[in-house]
Amino acid sequence: MKDISVQDLINFKQYIPVDVRAPIEHHEAPIPGSVNIPLFSDEERKEIGTLYKRAGEEAAKWRAMEIVSPKLPKLLKEIKDLKNSGAEPVIHCWRGGMRSKSVASFLDFAGVPSVRLSGGYKAYREHVLEQIPLLLPDQAIVLHGMTGTGKTELLKVLEDKGYPVVDLEKMANHRGSIFGMIGMGDGHNQKVFDALLFERLKEISGKGYFIIEAESKRIGRAAQPDELLEKKVKGIHILVNSSISKRVERIYNEYVVPFRNEPWFEEEVSHKVSKLLKRIKKQEISVSLQEAVENNNYEKMIEFLLVHYYDPRYEHALHEYKGEFIEINGDLPEAPAELEKELKKRISDRSAV
Repeated sequence: MKDISVQDLINFKQYIPVDVRAPIEHHEAPIPGSVNIPLFSDEERKEIGTLYKRAGEEAAKWRAMEIVSPKLPKLLKEIKDLKNSGAEPVIHCWRGGMRSKSVASFLDFAGVPSVRLSGGYKAYREHVLEQIPLLLPDQAIVLHGMTGTGKTELLKVLEDKGYPVVDLEKMANHRGSIFGMIGMGDGHNQKVFDALLFERLKEISGKGYFIIEAESKRIGRAAQPDELLEKKVKGIHILVNSSISKRVERIYNEYVVPFRNEPWFEEEVSHKVSKLLKRIKKQEISVSLQEAVENNNYEKMIEFLLVHYYDPRYEHALHEYKGEFIEINGDLPEAPAELEKELKKRISDRSAV
């Protein structure tokens, strides 16, 4: 059995993390790129935990042995197959304890040399939180704009060209407004968000700047680190403008058209809008919005929400940023080229792409 550090895991590309925790643990806190080969199912883990509390450690260990024994040949074969594919499996559990040690020992007994992550997922998590502030490039270039102005599309164009874009919404699996939440499922939790941010910052390491959207501190279930927020406030600010008609069209085409025939769509939209109705003070606007939802008039619903809910809040948030705003018309076909031109003016002395 060979123990390696988190830094070893990151540096050696052939290493593949093998998480032997229960599926629910892996889902809530995975190392990106890891494979889940669990010793126990969620139900078995719960059973052993309950037994430990009621009957003590000895009884729990004996029950764990009874559960695991029939599974061992299949479990070890899955890990061996990974090794035979050219990867180097690195066994880990929560903190490098009994579960990963047991699996590594079983592999050794079976004649398969084992590698284990020292400190487990906990050590990886600590490393991520320590490194994120250190990996952030010096200069932030921040894209501002009201909901539906096409900021995400512009970022995608830049990322495809190799610019160091940090897509916070993608990392959070959450797009800020109710439109972006449609069809997305649950947002990522803090652990997943931080791990994905760490991976992206490693990818753009060496760049003198990074490009992000002007998100609020909390994006769904996750919050941005303070160091990132500080760089954002002091960054270069670009404001993307767009007409209300174009914004409605973008949102409708992106978030309504692909999903409107799904059986869950109407109920999900109704549920999300009902949460916002309490925050709309004008009764006549609230009534009109409800009618638009009930009549499936989604263009009108989108326009009401933009004008009477999202835009006033965005204008307030914009005042948090000081200094010059470089303005881009997001409705023009040449908007991506214009944005790239503005970027090149301001990053000519940095490693651009």
